[in-house]
Amino acid sequence: MTAAAALRPATPADYDAIAAVVDTWWGRPVLPSLPRLFLDHFHRTSLIASTDPGELAGFLIGFPSPSAEDEAYIHFVGVSPASRGTGLARGLYEAFFAIAREHGRHVVKAITSPVNEGSIAFHRRMGFTVGGPHPAYNGPGTTLITFERTLP
Repeated sequence: MTAAAALRPATPADYDAIAAVVDTWWGRPVLPSLPRLFLDHFHRTSLIASTDPGELAGFLIGFPSPSAEDEAYIHFVGVSPASRGTGLARGLYEAFFAIAREHGRHVVKAITSPVNEGSIAFHRRMGFTVGGPHPAYNGPGTTLITFERTLP
């Protein structure tokens, strides 16, 4: 984690700030992959990183799986372009790993698009096993990469 950003649990009210920047941060339309329901229902296990003046620096939307009792899932992570390369993403992941452990989870999973080479490289550095590409993962035309990491 960097000294420039502080982590806190997310709240449903954080959605509007995330929605306002997420497409810009990605450089393409990704907001449809992050509906409001994720912060309405999973805010207690999601994280917000903000700078001293309260500006959004990053976020992680994740939750313990209600169906796979040993797993947690990271649905969406974003770090502002100004905060990239500072260790903020690593700090968000490490904080989520602690949340997953608190909920008795020992495996964390995530997915991304094959074009997201930065995400694939980051997950490898974070110790995730990378799988795929998996054609039709979410139906026809949705090839995805999967990530899995066992927590110590």
